[in-house]
Amino acid sequence: MKKISIIGAGYVGSTIAYSLSLRSISDDIVLIDIDRNKAQGEVDDIRHGLVGMGDSFVRTGSYSDCDGSDLIIITAGRNRKPNESRLDMIHDNIGIMKNVCENLLHNYNGGIVIIVSNPVDILTYYGQKWLSLPDGKVFGTGCILDTSRFVRAIADHAKCPISNVYGIVIGEHGDSQLPVWSNLTVSGMTIEKHCLLNGLNWNNELKDQIQNKVKKLGAQIIAAKGRTHYGIATCVCMLANSVLNNEPVTASVTSVLNGEYGLYDVSLSLPCIIGSDGISERKTLSLSDHEISDLKNSAEKLKLTIADSF
Repeated sequence: MKKISIIGAGYVGSTIAYSLSLRSISDDIVLIDIDRNKAQGEVDDIRHGLVGMGDSFVRTGSYSDCDGSDLIIITAGRNRKPNESRLDMIHDNIGIMKNVCENLLHNYNGGIVIIVSNPVDILTYYGQKWLSLPDGKVFGTGCILDTSRFVRAIADHAKCPISNVYGIVIGEHGDSQLPVWSNLTVSGMTIEKHCLLNGLNWNNELKDQIQNKVKKLGAQIIAAKGRTHYGIATCVCMLANSVLNNEPVTASVTSVLNGEYGLYDVSLSLPCIIGSDGISERKTLSLSDHEISDLKNSAEKLKLTIADSF
């Protein structure tokens, strides 16, 4: 039996529960929320759509139901509003995260913890601190969705399937994030070469346009429909599958660093190998001098935010 507990039954938490159910990644999915009635409504809606589609048992629960979970997913917190940055949410959501961690500690007896709530880098830093679990057992979704958006944007410009694109976004899940242009490949070659061979334009102006587009996509979606939840739910499903089925995957997730690129005591995204034990390795890429400088600037921004958060 594989068990997942999801703390927070808002749009993100309930969409994650629905996505996990469709893929039958877990036998038992528990949806926990301070508003038990809302959580029950989400559970009923999900269960009614699973006939002939999935075998997961979805139910509501309380913190005591986290006992025996293989994976605990934290989505609790208020949503980002139009014209807000993710860091603008910190003072509201850090208190919620502290409460979640305190309740979780009383009922935790194992399992990996994935933090989805924003600002995810800051909340992952404190989640690791408050839960005091071994390195790699707590991590946040970080730049996994930014990476997905980046790959999609490159594939659209290069006019090729997304499977032909290898690219990654690292750093803050926010304004100081950076796509790693020096490691980007399209169909096994540099994007410059791919575009040249296929009669497509490529220059620094296009690079800047794509980078800014990826950075602003979350805010644009929120302005258009009030929230984002489908994209992150799909990303969480991929991570859940790697943890519960021990199918290691490399993804750009946020965790507290232990000297990578000379960085300590800050949580930000790097490519990590994720499996049944959580993060087993943080991979250090061969970055350009400019990219290393941008990464360190991103880390410094997050450190200052952490220092000012209490």
